[in-house]
Amino acid sequence: MSSSPIYFEPLTMERVWGGRRLEVLYGKSLPHGVPIGEIWELVDREEAQSVVHQGPLRGTTLHELWQKHREAVFGREYLSHPAPRFPLLVKLLDACQRLSLQVHPPANLAPVLGGEPKTEVWYFVRCSPGALIYAGVPRGVDRATFETRLRDGTVEEVLHTITVQSGDSIFIPSGRLHAIGEGNVIVEIQQNSDTTYRVFDWNRPVLDGKPRELHIEESLACIDFQDLEPSADRVASGDIANCDFFAVEKLVITEPVKSAIPGRFSLFTVLEGDVECGDQTFVPGSFFILPANAADLSVSPKSESAMILRTSLPLHSA
Repeated sequence: MSSSPIYFEPLTMERVWGGRRLEVLYGKSLPHGVPIGEIWELVDREEAQSVVHQGPLRGTTLHELWQKHREAVFGREYLSHPAPRFPLLVKLLDACQRLSLQVHPPANLAPVLGGEPKTEVWYFVRCSPGALIYAGVPRGVDRATFETRLRDGTVEEVLHTITVQSGDSIFIPSGRLHAIGEGNVIVEIQQNSDTTYRVFDWNRPVLDGKPRELHIEESLACIDFQDLEPSADRVASGDIANCDFFAVEKLVITEPVKSAIPGRFSLFTVLEGDVECGDQTFVPGSFFILPANAADLSVSPKSESAMILRTSLPLHSA
């Protein structure tokens, strides 16, 4: 079993709202002639699977690592973890157009609606000047007002907007109404779920002149109308998210750092500056796992400093 950093083949996802900036910013290999909105960097789902890029484990899927090599790669303490698949899904997003207004189902409603709950965090790696997101609901807007506006096509007038800058982050729990505005490049760390209820798509026809499918009744059942006017966070260094499903730290490193918890894996995302781990160099836009059996290895900046995200998995989160 390898005791060196593990990184995976990224999976590109065509999206009508995507673009080509992940190629320009990070040298990502994108298919020609199509807008790429997402790169799935770490995923263990039936319909999409991360595969180890190189080294002794080359060709091994993330699912195989979770099922067959859990102690060595992720840590002994996760042997009793109930999730049949690796519990996180990690993405890079390039929003050249704004995404639909949407919501993810809370855990108590997801089974009833036939979906999966999804809580996530966004870290903004690049934002165009004046870039916006939409999150939560404004004060004074209740469900009845929102539904009336939604059905007459004027709901955009009663949404809560937040101006964001590179380096900001925001936590998006299940039930929070949200949308990503154009001009944002985002690292998204989330529960392993692909359930999204689209409530409004800005009255635009996008596919063959037809509007995209909406899920209005499901969305109205899921939206937390007490979630009033949240704000983005700006953390220079430290925790940007800490919940039952994941813990994410932003670190500016000037000297070597190791795994967050000895004997457990860490997922590293390189934001700025090149870093070294073992005998490998990782550039901005790289994602890699430092496995539990390599926790004595360090992640080091190649120059004076680098900026990274370090993500860990709480015990027994599903």
